Amino acid sequence: MRQELSPMKVGTDGVLLGAWATVRASDRRMLDIGTGTGLIALMLAQRAPQARIAGIDIDEVAEARANADASPWGGRIEMVRRPVQTFAPDERFDLIVSNPPFFDGTLPCPDAGRTAARHAVRLTFEELRDAAVRLLAPEGRFAVVLPTGAAVRFIALCCGELDLVRRTDVRTTPRRPAKRTLLEFSPSRPGATPAVEWSELTLGTGQHECYTPEYRALTRDFYLKF
Repeated sequence: MRQELSPMKVGTDGVLLGAWATVRASDRRMLDIGTGTGLIALMLAQRAPQARIAGIDIDEVAEARANADASPWGGRIEMVRRPVQTFAPDERFDLIVSNPPFFDGTLPCPDAGRTAARHAVRLTFEELRDAAVRLLAPEGRFAVVLPTGAAVRFIALCCGELDLVRRTDVRTTPRRPAKRTLLEFSPSRPGATPAVEWSELTLGTGQHECYTPEYRALTRDFYLKF
C-alpha cells in the first residue's frame, strides 16, 4: 500500500534512509532514533508488516503519534519522548535507524532551535554509536544517513564497536560530488572483517525535477505521485 507523505515535513535524507535500510523478513523490532515527525518509522512499518516499530525523540512526539495514528500501521508503532541515552527497553532491536543531527564539530549558529536540529549538540556521534551498540540485537543492523565528510568521522568512531557492512554515497546530480552517505553497520565480532557493499546513488539527472530511474525505483512505494 502506498502512503501519501506530503502532509508531514518530508526531507530527502529521511526518505532515502527509510527506503534504503535493509529490512529482513526475520526482523521483529525496529527503532527510529530522533523520529521527528515519524516519517522513517512509518516507512519501516510499511516495509515490514511483521514488525513493531518504536520512534524515540528528545522533543515532543505528539505530531509523530498523530501521523502514526492516521496511517494504516499505527497499532504497531510506539512513540516515546525520551533521550536515547537513557532509553532502556525490555528487548533489543533487529534494526535501528537514525537521521541524526549533523555538522558535528562545527561552529553552532546563533539560533538555538536551528542549532539543535542541525548540530550534534544533544546527541553526539559518540552517544549515537553507544546507543546503537547497547540497543542492537546480536544479529541486528544499524543504518544512518550523514553528510559525506561526517560519515568518514563516524566510521572511524565506530571502529571496534560496529562493523561497516554497507555504504552508499549519494549525489544530487551526476556532475556533483556526493553530499550524503548512507551507512549500515553490524555489531563487531573479534577477528571478523566483513566485506563492505559499496555503491553510489544519483538522485537527479541534472534537468529540473527529473529524477533518475534508480532513485525512483528506491522510493516509489512511498509516494502516490512520483
